[in-house]
Amino acid sequence: MIRIIEIALLMIVTLGFSQDEETFQRAGALYNQEKYQEAIDAYRSILDSGQESASLYYNLGNAHYKLSNIGPSIYYYEKALELAPNDEDIKNNLAFANNATIDAIDVIPEGFISRTIKRFTNMFSYDSWAWISVCCVLLFVILFILYYTAVTSSKKRLFFLSSWVLLFVGIFGIVFAFNQYNTLKNEQFAIIFSQEAIVKSEPNLRSEEVFELHEGTKVNVTETVNNWKKIKLADGKIGWIPAEDLKEL
Repeated sequence: MIRIIEIALLMIVTLGFSQDEETFQRAGALYNQEKYQEAIDAYRSILDSGQESASLYYNLGNAHYKLSNIGPSIYYYEKALELAPNDEDIKNNLAFANNATIDAIDVIPEGFISRTIKRFTNMFSYDSWAWISVCCVLLFVILFILYYTAVTSSKKRLFFLSSWVLLFVGIFGIVFAFNQYNTLKNEQFAIIFSQEAIVKSEPNLRSEEVFELHEGTKVNVTETVNNWKKIKLADGKIGWIPAEDLKEL
């Protein structure tokens, strides 16, 4: 009986994937026919079924860009880039979409040490860094045992140096993993979706207007109070914005 249930569940899952693939192909055909809104609806139906992929988000971004929906196009390109961070097509199209935004925000320059740490940290995900650390520690133990059992001085020197190099790599891997995890945990980015968003000094309509943002601008959400989001820009400006004016990544 259990075996029959397992087979039935497998058939349902397989059928679901097959239907999603058919919908994906149909959405691509609609896109090629310049029926961009219909293509968006088809791609959205795949997302609603619980499936996601870099290509799905990328195609959604392309369709929205064709309709001049700058906010949604940037949002979906960003989502695609999260799943495929080294994809050049996604990066290029995201750059094109960002060039179409109104707000010009100067990024606060980072120091050399900060840039170097970030570059190394972003080479892998925090899960990958964690696994690298585990493997390095295990290899360190093995090489240290070989160091004690080695007979010749040359092998002892080789095993000793190699083991300590791996240990240091493992320690740095742990540091990078925690650094990336804390960054992802503390930085919640969002894209402005409204054509024009008024940013307030406090989370209420009566407070002072501090600046305006426009569709497609990327912000960092640092706090939530009721239906208001506290945001921070790349240039250091902060303020409060209604939650319906943006969409979190």
